[in-house]
Amino acid sequence: MGLTNNDIFKKLRVAHKLRDDDIVKICALVDFKVTKSELGAIFRAEDHPKYVECGDQFLRNFLNGLIIHLRGPMPPKKKKKPEKE
Repeated sequence: MGLTNNDIFKKLRVAHKLRDDDIVKICALVDFKVTKSELGAIFRAEDHPKYVECGDQFLRNFLNGLIIHLRGPMPPKKKKKPEKE
């Protein structure tokens, strides 16, 4: 029995000392809209009636936003000039 997406999300939240506002802003970096109430449902205990599983898409978008938050946006790629023969 491994970690669920909810467990991973909770651990990342604690490790980076993120609040709900921070997570909403991080998700907005990748144009993924999330509300505080959705986050509250994800962070609830599994036996709570309003518990919601964190889906793969949700976690993926959060991780992509977290990368941008920590590293900054990716610089534009330089076009390679064709080699002359």
